[in-house]
Amino acid sequence: MSRTKIFFMNTIAATAMIASSAIAQEGGGLDEITVTATRQSENLQDIPVSVAVVSGEKLDVLGSGGLDVRFLSARIPSLQIESSFGRTFPRFYIRGLGNTDFDLNASQPVSLVFDDVILENPILKGFPVFDLERIEVLRGPQGTLFGRNTPAGIVKFDSKKPTDEFDAYGQVSYGRFNAVNWEGAIGGPISDTLSVRVSTLFQRRDDFVDNLAPGFEQEDALEGFNEFAGRAQVLWEPNDRLSVLGNAHGRRLRGTARLFRANIATGDSDGVADTLTIQNDPLDPTAGSQTFDFDRQQAFVDGVNFQEVNEFGAILNASYDFGPVTLTSISGYESAEIFTRGDIDGGTGDFFEADFLQNVLGLPPTPIGPGAGVNPLIIPFRADTQDNIPSLNQLTQEFRLASNGDGRFNWQTGFFYFYEEVDIETIDFGDEAVAPGEDTPQALSTQTQITNSWALFGSVDIDVTDRLNLRGGVRYTDEEKSLSAFRPIDGRPGFLGFGGPFTPQQVDTEDGVVSWDVSATYALDQDTNLYARIARGFRAPSIQGRIAFFAFDGTNAANSVTVGDTETNISFEGGIKSTLAGGRARLNLGGFYYTIDNQQLTAVGGTQNFNSLLNADETVGYGFEFDLDWQVNDNLLVTAGTSYNFTEIRDPGLTTAGCGFLQCTITDPFTVVGGVPIVNIDGNRLPQAPRWIANWTARYGVPFRDGELFVFTDWALRTRVNFFLYESLEFQDDFLIEGGLRAGYVWADGKRELAAFGRNITNDLSLTGAIDFNNLTGFINEPPTWGVEFRTSF
Repeated sequence: MSRTKIFFMNTIAATAMIASSAIAQEGGGLDEITVTATRQSENLQDIPVSVAVVSGEKLDVLGSGGLDVRFLSARIPSLQIESSFGRTFPRFYIRGLGNTDFDLNASQPVSLVFDDVILENPILKGFPVFDLERIEVLRGPQGTLFGRNTPAGIVKFDSKKPTDEFDAYGQVSYGRFNAVNWEGAIGGPISDTLSVRVSTLFQRRDDFVDNLAPGFEQEDALEGFNEFAGRAQVLWEPNDRLSVLGNAHGRRLRGTARLFRANIATGDSDGVADTLTIQNDPLDPTAGSQTFDFDRQQAFVDGVNFQEVNEFGAILNASYDFGPVTLTSISGYESAEIFTRGDIDGGTGDFFEADFLQNVLGLPPTPIGPGAGVNPLIIPFRADTQDNIPSLNQLTQEFRLASNGDGRFNWQTGFFYFYEEVDIETIDFGDEAVAPGEDTPQALSTQTQITNSWALFGSVDIDVTDRLNLRGGVRYTDEEKSLSAFRPIDGRPGFLGFGGPFTPQQVDTEDGVVSWDVSATYALDQDTNLYARIARGFRAPSIQGRIAFFAFDGTNAANSVTVGDTETNISFEGGIKSTLAGGRARLNLGGFYYTIDNQQLTAVGGTQNFNSLLNADETVGYGFEFDLDWQVNDNLLVTAGTSYNFTEIRDPGLTTAGCGFLQCTITDPFTVVGGVPIVNIDGNRLPQAPRWIANWTARYGVPFRDGELFVFTDWALRTRVNFFLYESLEFQDDFLIEGGLRAGYVWADGKRELAAFGRNITNDLSLTGAIDFNNLTGFINEPPTWGVEFRTSF
């Protein structure tokens, strides 16, 4: 067992002893948690949905030091988040359901709702987290209460809204790598009927990774960024019936894209190579090499790396109370553009280039690598690509009519419209064997996707007795997609190219689907509720049009636009929500079982290096989630969460291409056809779906002078994840555990705080994803950071 694991287990035991020794002491109760998971404000304990909430101090602590939305990963049971783009394009997974597709129009089964507006494209889902009231994670199919259907769940962000009282805060931190994080807001009334709130965020970090690639040496070359985001809200309430809230928000990010590292995926317990080797002459093994110990702050890349993101959006949320009913209109507009380029092979040089330069042109050997260990794996060919969204526009409109009052029968009904148009460019910069020293595009493929969707939905809520509540909802969705894919330019030779220019292809899909849910809540007593829920969700047809590299088996398979047909799922869940210890503890426990028919899966990379959509006959998942908040006494607050998620693909005939050049050790049954490993994935777990997630926090504070000294620690664990549909020894990570620590002093009735913080304090090093078409490329979790922070509020 590693030192990190031992430290984690010992820390858990120590916290348990602290808690058990303090239970008999006097302490205050927990505050009630109000959520809007049902599109109305309700007590978390009263709703028949598995919901986790992060808010207040815990939310501030987890995001310390300027982390992006991935800080939530494994901090909530059944929630996993990763990204191959860095601080943008997060991919969410709930109960094992997600999508590893890196294409810029990828369909995701987890929806992100920001201020009641769905953010569909993964680029939009990376909007920074600041000045929030709370984050809610709704697990399981949703749709009869929300505008857009989602089969896996919803991650819901709610900004702090303007009020009729003056409110302001500011916080600034400085930390490792010259990281600066500023956020603040000011709001209040400007007349009897008008209130405003303006929120801002600024984050920056220096480049801190040295590039050691021969000929490209540079200190502090990579992993820095500058980001600015803002939000302005205006609330107009001319009377008790009408409320109109306007929201304008934007983001600007400049930095480096995801840093890929060649041949670090080894299958070791931490998944990362201990040593890396540069070969002086890839064609002559006796020519010597240079060996380096793996270091987070070193890389070996010979390509260009940058990322630029611009986003803007506006929301108009208006409601009018007619007395018996309230009509709500939510209009949303989102636009974005992204330009991101990286050295995808993660190293320097390549075998084919070396062979061409030396044997054809007679030039001296060029170093190549790194490979792993003393017998390094080479890099077969270079991959230096850029992905752009020059234009993304999303328009949403929701109308919702809901009954008012506290009677036994309440209802909601609504109409939802969604429109999206996204343009995508993929640019390949070729190989210097074709144009030595030049950095000009060699190939270009484009996609344009247009989505039109509308839905009618409704739900009812009935108090059958004082103890029994029944709820149900139904939704009809009609969705059309049209995708045009085109490769107008390909100037590379056949094997190294995209396969030559390719005429435009257009694919259209349409489907109409009914989804529904029914649930019941039964109050055993005033502190304990039992609940059960059955829900049917779906995902409309998806189109994958990334016609990129030529297939290595000599076929035109990579030139095909693929379609994933409609998937449907049905989920059964039930559990208990209880308040214990005289209101000082809240414990929620639930179990679930789901089946998915025709699940859309994305075969990413592989020898043929293209994304294609598959449909699995059936996928099964089951598990449980546990959430605990415990105010042990006036000084100590403990929270904990655990989830178990079993997932299995059941389709005896389902296959996908395995790793390129058979460089990985495939553990599934496979056959080699034309040099390509064709792998049977029946019985495999879903990618990025850990069996176990566990998290806990502990806050201990003591009065000191006119304030409070405190310490806050948080820990998150996830067990093994597989990165692709097929299983291999290399493309997985066995164990990730990250801890945080914050200690400081609060005074002036909680309005001033000075604290020191650390993130990933045990320096856990884990793979979080990989690329498999060229070599054993991987990418890793965030490094340890620390700093100081000051916060003030008025």
